[in-house]
Amino acid sequence: MDVRGKPAAVRWTKWKRWTEGAGAERTRTAETAETVAGAAGAREPAPAVRPPARPVPRALAMLAAFAGTVLFSLVLAHLTLEPSAASAGLVHSNTRPGASIGPYLDRAPLREAAEQLGGNVLLGVPFGVLLPVLLPQARGLLRVAAVTAVVMTLVELIQGALVTGRAFDVDDVILNTAGALLGYLLLGRRMGRAVHPRRRHWWHRLTRRGGRVGGSPAPPAG
Repeated sequence: MDVRGKPAAVRWTKWKRWTEGAGAERTRTAETAETVAGAAGAREPAPAVRPPARPVPRALAMLAAFAGTVLFSLVLAHLTLEPSAASAGLVHSNTRPGASIGPYLDRAPLREAAEQLGGNVLLGVPFGVLLPVLLPQARGLLRVAAVTAVVMTLVELIQGALVTGRAFDVDDVILNTAGALLGYLLLGRRMGRAVHPRRRHWWHRLTRRGGRVGGSPAPPAG
């Protein structure tokens, strides 16, 4: 047995074990780094939030919207709450959707149909433009439609019950609501975002929560 060769063999065994351990450690570190990088790349970036307008322009925009609302209210009252004695025996209430719109589309002249139907649509446009500026909580298609429908239903009920020559017509409410949605899509949505900070929708919160849960790196195995 060679006694002098034994220390060299021991040193070689220790060196081999140390290099193998260091290589395995480097492999684990690289795998962990790849996992973290992959998880970070899988996360969806948070949507950019547009800052609201500065205080002075924001106040001016809301003041202009308030003035427009007052003017619109006066026009609305003049058009819907003014008595019409000559029509007292001709008007009747309508609670069936489409019953008043159909005759205009089928038999009425084009100009008369455009005046009656188009006038009711245009009457609802200011709701879609002014509501997102005055009431940030009312932004959104469903909310604009709901607020417009409620307000115009109240107006129709008041004019049908208290104003001579006026009657409740559900088709007027439908046309007014359609006009409000048109105004919101064309202008109200942009005006609301320019004046007020962008709303966080429930699906944004779910997306961010899902990204955090799905994208979090798994802890290394012990």
